[in-house]
Amino acid sequence: MMPFKSNEVIKSSGIKFGTSGARGLVEQFSSNVCAAFTHAFITSIQPQFTFKQVAIAIDNRPSSPAMAQACAKAIEQLELEVIYYGVVPTPALAYVSMQDNIPCIMVTGSHIPFDRNGLKFYRPDGEISKADEQAILNATAEFEAITNLPVLTVSDKAAIQYSERYTSLFDSQMLRGKRIGIYEHSSAGRDLYAPMFEALGAEVIALERSDEFVPIDTEAVSDADKQKAKNWSRDYKLDFIFSTDGDGDRPLVADENGEWLRGDILGLLCADAMNIEALAVPVSCNTTIESCELFNHVTRTKIGSPYVIAEFDTLCENYVSVAGFEANGGFLLGSDVFINNKTIKALPTRDAVLPALMLLAAAKEKTIIELVKALPQRFTHSDRIQNFDTNKSIKIINDGIINPTKLLANLGIANVRVVSVDETDGLRMMLSNDDIIHLRPSGNAPELRCYAECYNDSNAIKLVEKTLMKIQQIRA
Repeated sequence: MMPFKSNEVIKSSGIKFGTSGARGLVEQFSSNVCAAFTHAFITSIQPQFTFKQVAIAIDNRPSSPAMAQACAKAIEQLELEVIYYGVVPTPALAYVSMQDNIPCIMVTGSHIPFDRNGLKFYRPDGEISKADEQAILNATAEFEAITNLPVLTVSDKAAIQYSERYTSLFDSQMLRGKRIGIYEHSSAGRDLYAPMFEALGAEVIALERSDEFVPIDTEAVSDADKQKAKNWSRDYKLDFIFSTDGDGDRPLVADENGEWLRGDILGLLCADAMNIEALAVPVSCNTTIESCELFNHVTRTKIGSPYVIAEFDTLCENYVSVAGFEANGGFLLGSDVFINNKTIKALPTRDAVLPALMLLAAAKEKTIIELVKALPQRFTHSDRIQNFDTNKSIKIINDGIINPTKLLANLGIANVRVVSVDETDGLRMMLSNDDIIHLRPSGNAPELRCYAECYNDSNAIKLVEKTLMKIQQIRA
């Protein structure tokens, strides 16, 4: 039988890279497709790095174990050793692999529905770049058909080292007297979080573990999850609620009243608590980041962790402490930082635990509610239209870039004008009343996202709802 070529298999699969990893329908990720991505990834980085092992981990999706086995088989074909960490958060896999100076592959679809899945790739020095993605797609690695999937034995090393990364930073009684609820659902890190918070003195209440995969989107929290948090906070007298998306790299935290914090506000508070000097954040993040005047420098990027990470090298040339975060809450540490006279190593990939713990550390003297209220009050909201044709999204946005005034009229927004337009990623319109509307096609699924920023929370919600309703009426 003729060997397969990785670029041909990948192209015929229809799978593409989004803002974070390769994403597609489960049926598209056949064993041979998983192998094609694995061969392409490994062979594309072998000229730059020397390694004999490759690590793999997965989320709790039903399709993830078989995909991991196919990737492992491909690694064996390359005569490399597979280290399998089972179900752990993406940042746990990335962290231990970086310490061991080996590449790794995370099988996860993050927050997207369970009928989809994906692969995230990490070089020995961290998350792959957009250039690396193109190298993977263009690679012509040859491999034999995947048969006889291997049995994988789980190592607990990643789970242990990831937990110790954070518990070692703080006093064992830092959270004494705190009642913390953990919304476990199907998060990849759900078995790690309770012991981690308990090791710091907290009383932990486990909430709503699910045997079925739950696609939690930390940027578009459902009304049901908003109400759940309020109920849990009241019923269990909680000081804090912690959760994540499916692969544990995006946090979802609630204050003393059970109100979920926006991810960029959480990131801002975390960066402040860590005395970060320079930030890289996506263009969709709240403008409070600049107006609070807590940081020496803020760079705005396209949406997606590769773009945030790409700015770190430049920032590190001029600043000692560098970090980034996204509107989804994922926090990226771009440099080593001293916390409590201890060094926490850089981890340039999204992480959910660090911002949660730093917020709790900052809330020892003030409540979380008080910390948020002390910031300049700008409110953001986002939502999406699912199953919305990407080509239609792109046409609406391109037409809006050419004539933003006409788009504003089509959205039914009167008595204001477009002051400026930002095309960094999609179309972000700054209006004369200081409201902001930002439209962007999702990089992971056929969805159109809308972000809004206003001086009033309810106005931001209404602006998103009205915009998305009107968008669906536009003929494009």
